[in-house]
Amino acid sequence: MLDLSLGGLVGAILGTAVAGFVYGPLAGFLTRSLRARAAARGAEDAKTFEREIPLLLRAVLAADIAIFAGIGYWLGAMIAG
Repeated sequence: MLDLSLGGLVGAILGTAVAGFVYGPLAGFLTRSLRARAAARGAEDAKTFEREIPLLLRAVLAADIAIFAGIGYWLGAMIAG
């Protein structure tokens, strides 16, 4: 069976909340920089970028949640003992 600590689970929940706050600025930065880069390459790249940006943002959100929840769990388990 899995041995999950309560402190770790609370840390994972708090880490997920932090991930939600970090996602907004991170997604905005990535969208702006990639949109500028695609526009500089031409109209075809800009069209491709506009089609693929939702998938990229979903991947960024998934990675963001996984990383921050993992760090939160680890910190919560370390602090709670």
